[in-house]
Amino acid sequence: MSSQLVPVVLSGGAGTRLWPLSRQGHPKPFVELPDGETLLQKTLQRVLALPEVERFLTVTNREYYFQTRDVYRRVPGAGEREAFYLLEPAGRNTAPAIGAAALQAQEMVGPDALLLVVPADHLVQEQAAFAEAVAKARRLAGQGYLVTFGITPAWPETGYGYIEGGDALKEGGEILGRTVRRFVEKPDAVTAAAFLEQGGYTWNSGMFCFRADAFLSALAGYQPRLDGDIRAVWAAGQRKDDYLELPAGFAQVEDISVDYAVMEKTDRAAVVPGAFAWADIGSWTAFGNLLPADADGNRLLGEVILEDARDCIVHSPGRLSALLGVEGLVVVDTADALLIARKDSDQNVKRIVAELKRRGHEAHHLHRTVHRPWGTYTVLEEGSRFKIKRIEVKPGAALSLQMHYHRSEHWIVVSGAAKIVNGANETLIRTNESTYIPAGTPHRLINPGTLTLVMIEVQSGEYLGEDDIVRFDDRYGRCPPNGSAEFPAG
Repeated sequence: MSSQLVPVVLSGGAGTRLWPLSRQGHPKPFVELPDGETLLQKTLQRVLALPEVERFLTVTNREYYFQTRDVYRRVPGAGEREAFYLLEPAGRNTAPAIGAAALQAQEMVGPDALLLVVPADHLVQEQAAFAEAVAKARRLAGQGYLVTFGITPAWPETGYGYIEGGDALKEGGEILGRTVRRFVEKPDAVTAAAFLEQGGYTWNSGMFCFRADAFLSALAGYQPRLDGDIRAVWAAGQRKDDYLELPAGFAQVEDISVDYAVMEKTDRAAVVPGAFAWADIGSWTAFGNLLPADADGNRLLGEVILEDARDCIVHSPGRLSALLGVEGLVVVDTADALLIARKDSDQNVKRIVAELKRRGHEAHHLHRTVHRPWGTYTVLEEGSRFKIKRIEVKPGAALSLQMHYHRSEHWIVVSGAAKIVNGANETLIRTNESTYIPAGTPHRLINPGTLTLVMIEVQSGEYLGEDDIVRFDDRYGRCPPNGSAEFPAG
């Protein structure tokens, strides 16, 4: 068995059922849980705590690359491991993502690299039990099995798929797992209850372990066209020091899950039961279960006043919320959007997101606070001819050298110091000082200090869209021709 265990973190889902906290530009893996950590952060902590992990891969959208690295910097020990990123131009489900990761691991480590594939939006507790399950999966994967992890069901859940286990798989008299008899789609309540009563069924976790060469061989055998397409786009990717940017052609690869593509077809599938606590935080009910319940079953985050309110979930960290005479509600308050829903309708929140997207409303995509490679900006107020932002620039970071056709900008330093390129002039402005950038003038904002730079930006003009930008130079690789809106401002 190879000691080269390579965790593969899949971080691509938008998490539409957790809107308005989760948005396309700030998806579920980046959402802070009640303890202040993100699901992505917890996922990396979990796999780095396993023995003999020297490197890890992350498959994510190219828009999330810098934000992902910022999250990883908060994980102890992450900087001591080799990190590599596969950047997708668009999500194409788990089979293409895992196929590209297997090719990358094979190049970096060899064909016997053992991949541990984990979604970034699942919550797994009980590290010791998780490590024990991984150890068993590694032994089976070393024998050529394609291993999935099944979670011991605690109730007849209808929102998860199920796996029916078959014959025991042993090594040295120890049962490591079982063959997979069949995968079952999300059942109705009666069927799910029957599965629990019968026994031998586990929840399908969406986590996997297999050798890179075993998976690629199965992919080529069952999905030859998909295998060829993945190999082609992987080979055509733009390689940098710590990432491979997959080309635009990746968006044309078949959108298919690894279960459908390979796991349900192979006769070498195995399942290792996991006795650890596991949850797919895919709804506000699931999120609410992370909060303690009061005597009336309410689960609260933020300052909340309740009068005659029962069994409610309230997420309102920014301002006071009050509930009176209600029951079974989800209330989620953010700076620019408010969700009120019945708890039994929380799976349908994605319909709201779909309608916002149809209308072209920005709330489906961005929060008031937007993350950029250099820091963040928060829209404080906007009108027909003005917009006010709070800008934070990380130490040593810089916005691109850019120009706007339709707006001018006033910059006021709140704290720190800013080096300003304004046309042919370069100046340093400090706290309580300001400068003016006329429309049509190339300019750049740099934080030369060791502390975060905080500024207020006042934009004015006939058009204030984020796509009014022409970049001349950018240290983060965001310089397409004609200032494409695909690369937002800043």
